[in-house]
Amino acid sequence: MQAYRLYYSPGACSLAVHIALEETGAPFELEQISVRRQDNHGAHYLAINPKARVPALAIPGEARVLTETPAILTYLARRHPQAGLLPPDDPLREARCQEWLAWLVGWVHGVGYGEFWRPGRFLGDASVHGAITAHGRTIIEAANAIIEAALGDGRAWAEPHGYSVVDPFLLVLYRWGHAIGLDMDRHAAWGAHASRVLARQATRRALESESR
Repeated sequence: MQAYRLYYSPGACSLAVHIALEETGAPFELEQISVRRQDNHGAHYLAINPKARVPALAIPGEARVLTETPAILTYLARRHPQAGLLPPDDPLREARCQEWLAWLVGWVHGVGYGEFWRPGRFLGDASVHGAITAHGRTIIEAANAIIEAALGDGRAWAEPHGYSVVDPFLLVLYRWGHAIGLDMDRHAAWGAHASRVLARQATRRALESESR
């Protein structure tokens, strides 16, 4: 099998896809597109992904890269069912995973962290960026409380069937909470969940690779 190529930025949401790739056992290559250095706005990457976002996944035999985290995670889970990243033959349980991803990616990441880190995406007037950032933090903290409540019912993973594509994305958001100075220690159930994700060999390999 030819190798995938993952375009990623260290510590970004692309980490969830990186972990999923490690879980599949499929061959893949990495190309770092540092968002911090704004590589994603360079001519090289814009020719690959005009959306200027990571992650993007080059699939052997496909002319265009696959973009959007939920789409990439779902593709990998269905292309490599042996990894068990989505529940087999259960439309409702798969829909629950997609429900998680739509909210985590679209709302918590796209709006909450989007407003917090990049208020200029929402309004060009720099005089209101402070208010937008504060609003983003409010969204994040409210979402974190919902995540903690969901994980606090004794479940090991986001969905009861077992580990899925949702869990590495939850790890990304947990790490981001620490990165912006939130008291993540008060989210005990989520912290325990993060520890379980971090204990997986696929997660360790991905984090080690991104730290080089």
